[in-house]
Amino acid sequence: MTLDPTHLTISEVRHLLDERELSARELLGLHLERIETADADVKAFLRLTTKTAADQAQAADRALRDGTAGPLAGIPMAVKDVLCVKGVETTAGSQILKGFKPPYTGTAVQRLFDAGAVMLGVTNCDEFAMGSSTENSGYFPTHNPWSLDRVPGGSSGGSAAAVAAGEATFSLGSDTGGSIRQPAALCGVIGMKPTYGRVSRYGLIAFASSLDQIGPFTRSVEDCALILQTMAGHDPLDSTCADRTNDVMRGLHDGVEKMRLGVPREYFEVEGMEPGVRLAIQKALNTLEAAGAELVDVSLPHTDYGLAAYYIIAPAECSSNLARFDGVRYGMSEQDAQNITEAYTKTRRKGFGAEVRRRVMLGTYALSSGYYDAYYLKAQKVRTLIKQDFDDAFASCDAIVSGTSPTVAFPIGSRTQDPLSMYLCDVLTLGGNLAGLPGISVPCGMSEGLPVGLQVLAPQWREDTALRVARAYELAADMRVEVALVD
Repeated sequence: MTLDPTHLTISEVRHLLDERELSARELLGLHLERIETADADVKAFLRLTTKTAADQAQAADRALRDGTAGPLAGIPMAVKDVLCVKGVETTAGSQILKGFKPPYTGTAVQRLFDAGAVMLGVTNCDEFAMGSSTENSGYFPTHNPWSLDRVPGGSSGGSAAAVAAGEATFSLGSDTGGSIRQPAALCGVIGMKPTYGRVSRYGLIAFASSLDQIGPFTRSVEDCALILQTMAGHDPLDSTCADRTNDVMRGLHDGVEKMRLGVPREYFEVEGMEPGVRLAIQKALNTLEAAGAELVDVSLPHTDYGLAAYYIIAPAECSSNLARFDGVRYGMSEQDAQNITEAYTKTRRKGFGAEVRRRVMLGTYALSSGYYDAYYLKAQKVRTLIKQDFDDAFASCDAIVSGTSPTVAFPIGSRTQDPLSMYLCDVLTLGGNLAGLPGISVPCGMSEGLPVGLQVLAPQWREDTALRVARAYELAADMRVEVALVD
């Protein structure tokens, strides 16, 4: 072996396993060594699951010997701390759930286990997935492997950083307003948000139920398609999970020749777009054009209203979802109280961080009597207009291409006192969530020595189109995800 197995893609690692050049247990050991070396600086993981991983690796080796191995047999993965795994402490990055061990495993994770994946541990995230930098974790911030004084993005920053630092071959995150695609861009890996309803949310600790989706971080587009195909499909345990044909890998290698790719002018005029990011995106568009795609101008006229609509709808849903965390049935419980109301108040004040409390209050206000029509109802009408904008754009193109984040990774602590500047990090991604679209971010160059991401958005249920464009760019640009923090 000339390449470090912790730097490889799923298909490359699987070749080593199939050829008996490496066992699943040896591969696990190499990743645990990598975590021990790198994670003291990166801090991608909240907790490791070494006993579970050892048992799964042993089972994978047996399956590989017997010829019964699933497509992910022996492949090390990391799981964001909002996805329930039976018997594994799962806290959503919050002190209020410290010590909580779910009695069941979420559907998406279980399907990966059934395919043979090996769980290394639980990754850090912004508390209840509320944030764009992983600085809102109730435990500690995660650092970007490309520059340890920078954020990895969020809220799935730990999962993105784990793949970028060679600590996991792939990982899972959740995306409510960009929480997979934005950290993928900032950490220089591939990250995908499926169509709302493509992947079961059973076992996902909810932030905003009409927006949340589970998706993968990988080192190649092909890997991304494989993980998504493995997780996707109807689940009777989630009433929002659609019963549709699982065809996400269709046409993956067909290229972009004669495809029409829409370039939304509004996405190049957003506040705070850095010149280096703009240049990298333009070069990526030129690469796609040279590969045979036709670039067409499209308009998403309600883009300017998306941020405001999102930050009414998402907090409103979170204020409802988080009402269940009261310290009575599980998690933190403040016992020093005179009555039940005081116990609720003390538990939630102590257990929830500042950003979670801020969003709960915003959402409660938006839903309160006398304000519902003025805020929440109006935001839902804007959401409909944004969905119509995308429908109109897709009438003239097959997919939409843009930047993923208007900036590269910013210094840790530089935006924590300015929530609005933090919210602007999601300005290019949250439209996809409001409209329920599939979207993927792929690395497309560097600016100031830090990664830049290209976003591809496709019509609902056309993950195959988004993946096809991303794969074509990956090949045309000869792009390979590089592992940061290489010793």
